[in-house]
Amino acid sequence: MWISPTLVESIRNGAALVAYDLLDTFYVGNQSGMIPGILPGPPPDGDYYWWQGGALWGTLVDYWHYTGDMSYVDTTKQALLFQTGPENNYMHSNWTASLGNDDQAFWALSAMLAAETLFPDPPADDTRQWLALAQAVFNTQALPERHDNTCGGGLRWQIPAYNNGYNYKNTISNACFFNMGARLARYTSNSSYYSWAHDTYTWIKAKEYIDADYNVYDGAHVETNCTDVNKAQFSYNAGMLLQGAAFMYNWTSAQTDNTTMAGTEAAYWEAEVTSLLNGTLRVFFPDNIAHEPACEDVGTCTSDMYSFKGYVARWMAVTAQLAPFTRDIIMPVLQASAQAAVRTCTGGDSGRMCGFKWHEASWDGTIGAGQQMNVLATLVSLLATTGAETTAGGDGGAPVTNNTGGTSAGDAAGGYGERPWEDVVAPITAADKAGAAIITIVLLLSLTAGSLWVSVDMEGFFTSFSHKMG
Repeated sequence: MWISPTLVESIRNGAALVAYDLLDTFYVGNQSGMIPGILPGPPPDGDYYWWQGGALWGTLVDYWHYTGDMSYVDTTKQALLFQTGPENNYMHSNWTASLGNDDQAFWALSAMLAAETLFPDPPADDTRQWLALAQAVFNTQALPERHDNTCGGGLRWQIPAYNNGYNYKNTISNACFFNMGARLARYTSNSSYYSWAHDTYTWIKAKEYIDADYNVYDGAHVETNCTDVNKAQFSYNAGMLLQGAAFMYNWTSAQTDNTTMAGTEAAYWEAEVTSLLNGTLRVFFPDNIAHEPACEDVGTCTSDMYSFKGYVARWMAVTAQLAPFTRDIIMPVLQASAQAAVRTCTGGDSGRMCGFKWHEASWDGTIGAGQQMNVLATLVSLLATTGAETTAGGDGGAPVTNNTGGTSAGDAAGGYGERPWEDVVAPITAADKAGAAIITIVLLLSLTAGSLWVSVDMEGFFTSFSHKMG
């Protein structure tokens, strides 16, 4: 495969081939008798965990957004709506055994992206609107039982207390919550979301998950008060924080009627965007080509890790739109990375399946949904324009808001039964945290032998890492 990184039609044609091979090879959820939305799995039934389905559809929303190709719109919409769960908050009982805050958030962020890109809305009488779904997930994660007192706050990795990893407060779960809050603040102009996002980012830095050089680490355990920071670096941690900071910068700089927001706050987020970007490029883009140093060179990447490069490319493209001072830095890197990526697309029976080690400039013998998503995402990210979104599909403009043409309906109180919005945004009190602890203790005491079964190590759980490594 060959593409010119500056010719729109060349990029679109290459992306169309990669997208076709991705879905034709790895997705069966639109076939009779299969489950819509998920990739084959979870292990041992297939290579992929539930969250990667959510990530896949975010990639396909962006594919539509940047190219205008309608081929997969119905499939994408069906997938995002089928997996919402009974409370419409992406907490489906089918996936409890490996349900993390990060897993739930990846689905929500794909719904949020649909709202921001004018992806076709569900029917008006369907309560599962894109914005409402993102708000519902945010609400569940903002509740006191998620933000307990251990480590002075922050989300745990896993949601059920009996799951492996419940004792780990990882960067990606908190980065997702930060990112979601930043985007909801910008989309709705509700400052409560901004406050949550700001406090979460402050907590991440206070726990030294981001160091002075803007290396972004993976997380720590509650038994040590989150002081045993695991210094493995994965690109999606840094990328998620970078994009979230760009949303924070963009929203604060637009608050011209508030001199503190438009001045001090915007300047702070501009500095954070710059530092996070410099750190991301230093660690994950040697020679301007995407690289996953924690696993790529030693051959230990899992199906999760095989997919990180594409997310980072997509998030960097949006960063370039929302924080224009980064565009001249980001776009040449994405162009160089895309050229390296497509040179690996010579594998498989078709002779065009994509590999993972982009520095090798040839197929590395690996095939997977993650490898295809990486190349697809990097290609379409080259189509990110400098203007505002004006049309649905193919425009490639910056994310919209309620005030700039957004059409998605929200539900600020959604996601957690009858609990009102005021309960969610109210500051967490000591009594709340104590109550959450009591609930946790009761839950643990009430576990049956059958429910304990789900905590059995699924082909080995690496407690130092926050990924379903399988």
